[in-house]
Amino acid sequence: MNAKNEKGRNYLIAMAAYVLVKAVLNMILAGGFSLSGLFIALGTACLFFIWIKKFNYVIAAVLAIIVAVHLPANLAHIGSNWIYLLEGAIDIVCAVLLVTNEDIKENFSGTINFS
Repeated sequence: MNAKNEKGRNYLIAMAAYVLVKAVLNMILAGGFSLSGLFIALGTACLFFIWIKKFNYVIAAVLAIIVAVHLPANLAHIGSNWIYLLEGAIDIVCAVLLVTNEDIKENFSGTINFS
């Protein structure tokens, strides 16, 4: 896996690490270990390294959907859910960076080659 832009690759590594840390933090806050939650987070983190053309938009959409799904419940219990609102804000920042940052977008220029 060769990065076309090292700065963009470093952003992607940071975002993937954030997704994993967020999953572990949510397990701690929920008071239980979830193997399926950990696998989902690992799968999401791996998405950041599928450098197919325009795939950054898919990842941004996944992050935005996660925020949209959880936002109503987080706002309903805003006093005790501030950490989840912070996570949502970070998710939105990551989604925006995925679609606007040229360093990141440069890495998503590969093609699928089945030969």
